[in-house]
Amino acid sequence: MNDPIVDEVRHIREAHAAMFNYDLDAIFRDIKEQEKMSGLKFVSYPPRRTEPNQALQPTGAALPVSQDSQSPEADPAADLSR
Repeated sequence: MNDPIVDEVRHIREAHAAMFNYDLDAIFRDIKEQEKMSGLKFVSYPPRRTEPNQALQPTGAALPVSQDSQSPEADPAADLSR
């Protein structure tokens, strides 16, 4: 399904990128320059801090998902109390 609005946006984006030989840095600089020349106020937020992922802790054996399913016996090699 073709959407004429999406097609038009893609055509304009392609033409703009071609003007700068698909150089992303040049495209970015041009967009920023257009923002300045527009006189509009653009909001910029500082980057969000991301916390490092905590290591997942083992939760034990999984429970059967139905009454018909069988839970395998624990592997004796997995016993850490030895």
